[in-house]
Amino acid sequence: MKRLIPCRDCRRPVLWTTTEAGKRLAVDPDPDPAGNTAIWRDGTGAWRSRRPTADLPITGWERLHKPHVATCPSHTQQLALPTGVTSLAEHRRRRHRP
Repeated sequence: MKRLIPCRDCRRPVLWTTTEAGKRLAVDPDPDPAGNTAIWRDGTGAWRSRRPTADLPITGWERLHKPHVATCPSHTQQLALPTGVTSLAEHRRRRHRP
C-alpha cells in the first residue's frame, strides 16, 4: 500500500521515493504514461525511482509517474519579480528567433 503524504504547498497527496543517487523525490501517486520517472517497490518495501533511458528502458515491474514538482500548482505559478529586477526571458526569446 502506498503511504501518501500531503504536499506542504498544495496539500495534494504525494508519494516519496528514493532515487538511485539516494535523494528523495516526491512523485504524483497515480501512474501517468506521460511521466518521466519510473518507480517500483524494492525488496524492503521502500519506493524507489529512476529516470528511464534508451539503454535502460522501463521494466515490467516499474510504472511511469510524474515528479510532483512538475504538477504542483504552487511551483508552476510564476512569482512576481521584485521592484527594480528585469526579466531577461522576453529578451532571450526575441534574440533567438530566426
